[in-house]
Amino acid sequence: MYRSSGLRIMQQLRRRIPADMQAVQMVRAAPALQTFTSQRWTSTTTVSGKHASPQVTTPPPRHDWNRAVSEAERIVGYPTSFLSLRWLLSDEIANVALHLRKLVGSAHPLMKTAKHLLYNGKNTMQAWGLIVLLVSKAAGHAPSVPDVEQDKSAGVLHSQRALAEVTEMIRISHLVHNSVVNLQSSTQAGQDVDTYDDMSFGNKIGLLTGDYLLGHSSAELANLRNQEVVELISSAVRDFSESEFIGERDEQNNPLPYKPGTFQRPSLSVGVDFNEHDVMTPMPIAQVLGNPEEEWECRNILNAGSLLGKSCQASLKLAGQSEELQRHAYRFGKHLALAWQACLDAEPFQCPQLPLDVTFSLVSAPVLFHLEHDPGMYSQLEAGKQSVDNIDYDKIHKAILAGPALTKTKELQRKHTAAALSVLQHFPATDARQALENIILAMQDL
Repeated sequence: MYRSSGLRIMQQLRRRIPADMQAVQMVRAAPALQTFTSQRWTSTTTVSGKHASPQVTTPPPRHDWNRAVSEAERIVGYPTSFLSLRWLLSDEIANVALHLRKLVGSAHPLMKTAKHLLYNGKNTMQAWGLIVLLVSKAAGHAPSVPDVEQDKSAGVLHSQRALAEVTEMIRISHLVHNSVVNLQSSTQAGQDVDTYDDMSFGNKIGLLTGDYLLGHSSAELANLRNQEVVELISSAVRDFSESEFIGERDEQNNPLPYKPGTFQRPSLSVGVDFNEHDVMTPMPIAQVLGNPEEEWECRNILNAGSLLGKSCQASLKLAGQSEELQRHAYRFGKHLALAWQACLDAEPFQCPQLPLDVTFSLVSAPVLFHLEHDPGMYSQLEAGKQSVDNIDYDKIHKAILAGPALTKTKELQRKHTAAALSVLQHFPATDARQALENIILAMQDL
């Protein structure tokens, strides 16, 4: 009896394997945009030379984010996150963690940032250095690079590994500095003594930690002894600062969207980006205000895409690659960062109701797209000019779900995802390039 059952199972598996392999080939051969659509895939059978009606529908396979990141870390040789064992065992970070424990239970934004750095579910914030190393390995290096510069076990250069850590440190220092609270007498934190003490202590820890990381990253960057790379990464730090001066802000420096109709400029025909041949030239910000998509791209290129794109470009500059391939690396990092940000912007709107104590950026893609659809909602945002805490996020959340903004945000994500995949085709077909593709595909399923 057991043998006959086993034979039946084996026969069923033999019949299923060819169909499964065919499905896998269909997924790999499908265009990038088709992979990210929510359309159900159908299979048709041919009977006597005629096409039968669609039968079994099979959705595209979901990609596991943690598995994609783990596989990518295996390819580059070691975990690239800032919070790796080497950093956790350092005296400076140990002291920061010790003082950070004193803020447990307080409402300081630094605790939320620390939580997201340690564990943020599927949307890890520590993959930037990993992306830089994967791009480095996918592109390879020029034959003129000496053997002593190469980490042959991982397939990257020692300088590229140092650059990946610098990228992580600069990114985290920016996040930590953004957690500093503006303590004014008109705010609740400035009036309440107990709250003021917690916020003041948190500000000190945030400033010291962010300054330490930024200073240490500057020293590591100088040790690379490449002036062009130093200028490139320094311009990304400049872009971080420039992103903080776009548009109106509340007393806590939280950004607010422009009033609809304030700026009505024509869309840029070439898109929002730095100069094609000199990304160190500042971006023309004034030309994009008033257009929701271009304004969103401008903010997030300066706030995120600039660092990732320029770090990818700098890694190939260290490898002696051509300027054309360097520009491809920059475009890949920029589009990946924008797709990532669109994914994060859409996350609070995946639930029919906004969870308790959860807010969202008022310059996120769904908000900007909804203001274009319903300019009257801006009157609800004017209450946040003193503090965004005065805004009814639940009401705005429901209004956005009832409009087309979320659909446009997902289209924006697919646009930059497809652009990143398209640029990636300029790199040789390697396991590193496949790992980058897996990360992009997994990001769509978050």
